[in-house]
Amino acid sequence: MNIQDSYHEKTPTNSLRQSTLFTKPLRQTSKEEISVNAQLLTRGGFVNRLMAGVYSFLPLGVRVLTKIENIIRQEMNHTGSQEILMPALHPKEIWETTGRWQIDILYKIKDESQREFCLGPSHEETVVPLVGNFIQSYKDLPISVYQIQTKYRKEARPKSGILRGREFRMKDMYSFHASAEDLDQYYELAIEAYKKVFARCGLKEKTFLTYASGGIFSRWSHEFQAITPHGEDEIHLCRKKSVAINKEIFEDVKNDPEWKDSQFETLKAIEVGNIFKLGSRFSNAFNQYFSDSASQKQEIIMGCYGLGSSRLMGAVVECSHDQAGIIWPKEIAPFDIHLLAFTKSESETKEADQLFEKLSKIGIEILYDDRNQLSPGEKLVESDLLGVPLRIIASSKTLANGSVEIKWRDQPEAKIIKLQEVEKYLKETQNSCCQNK
Repeated sequence: MNIQDSYHEKTPTNSLRQSTLFTKPLRQTSKEEISVNAQLLTRGGFVNRLMAGVYSFLPLGVRVLTKIENIIRQEMNHTGSQEILMPALHPKEIWETTGRWQIDILYKIKDESQREFCLGPSHEETVVPLVGNFIQSYKDLPISVYQIQTKYRKEARPKSGILRGREFRMKDMYSFHASAEDLDQYYELAIEAYKKVFARCGLKEKTFLTYASGGIFSRWSHEFQAITPHGEDEIHLCRKKSVAINKEIFEDVKNDPEWKDSQFETLKAIEVGNIFKLGSRFSNAFNQYFSDSASQKQEIIMGCYGLGSSRLMGAVVECSHDQAGIIWPKEIAPFDIHLLAFTKSESETKEADQLFEKLSKIGIEILYDDRNQLSPGEKLVESDLLGVPLRIIASSKTLANGSVEIKWRDQPEAKIIKLQEVEKYLKETQNSCCQNK
C-alpha cells in the first residue's frame, strides 16, 4: 500500500490520524531555546529550528499559522483593503530612492553581474511605485492593499524563538489617501480591525493599544502590546483608558493634558502589531502625486500597518500555556478535538474509529491518537503539550459503558458522556467545536 492509499483510506478530510504524522513530540529541547514559545512549539512538533532566528513550520505549526493568517486576511478585507503579493527580492535602486539602502537590517546579495539586491524587510519601496501606477486623480483614492509574506531582517541577536527572527511571516498593509483627514479615518478603522484579530486569536483581554514614537513620520505611532510576564518590552498601562504608553516615550508624554491624573501600571509585554502614519515621505520620494478636483497636483498621504503572523503565534503561546504545555485558543488551534484511543480489543478500536469518522463528517477537525505503541500516560502527556482545546478519551473502561471521557484543556475536571450524546454535547457547549469550517 502506498503513502497516498494509507492516508486516504483511513482519514477524513481536514482531520488526521496521529499514526500518520511524521513528527513526534520531544521530551526536551535544546538548551539554546530559552523562551517559552520556542520550548513548547519545538517540543510539540510545531516548529523546528534551522539556525538562530530561522524556523521550519511543521504540519501542526502550519495549521496554526494558516488559521492566524486567515483571520488576519478576513479582518483586513473588512477594512476594504485588497490582497496582493509582492516580490521579496528588491533591486538596490528603489531603496536608494528612499535613502534607506544603508539601513543595517537589510540582507544584501549580488548576482553574477554584480548587480545588488536586498531581501525585503518591508515593502514601502515596492508598493509605492506599484500602486502609483494606478493613481492619477483624487477619484482613484483612497486605496489600501496588503500582503502576507515571508520577510527578512538582519537581527543582530535573534532570540525568543519565533518572536524575533531573521526570517518570519508578516502581514504588511499600506493605505493611500488624498488628505490627512481621510488617513485618520482609515487609521481608526485599522485599529478596530487589529483588535478583532487579537480577540479572535485569544488575546482580547491581554492586548492594548500602546502609544509609541512616530520617528520621522509623526509624533506618535501605535503598537499593540500583549501583556505577559515573559514579554521583552515594558509598557505603562492605564486600565481606565485601556491604553498604554511605551517605555521609550513615557517620560515625554505622561504629563500631557490627556494623561493628567492617569494611574499607570508598569508591565512586561510582547509587541504583536504596529501602525504608522507615513505622511508623504515615500510617495514624494517616487514622485507619486494626484490631481485634485481643480487639476492641481497634490501629495499622496500614506499609512502602513504591520502584523507579524508568526510572531503572533509565538505570543499566543507565551500568553496561553501552563506547566504541561500549550493551551490553544479555539479559533487558531491545530484541531478542534484530540481523540485518544485507550483500547485493548479490535471491537473497541472500531468504536473509537467510528466516533472519529462521525465527528469528522460534521465538520469537526480531529487529531486522532490511534497509536497502539504508547501507554495511556504517554498519550495524556503529549495531549496536554499539544494543547488542543478539547480532549476525548475512548477507553476500554468508558466504552464498556457506552461512554467517553471529555475534558476541556483549560478546565481541571473531566466528565463522562454517552457516545450517542457526544454530538449534542458539543453543539450545546458554549465553546463548541461543531462549527463547519
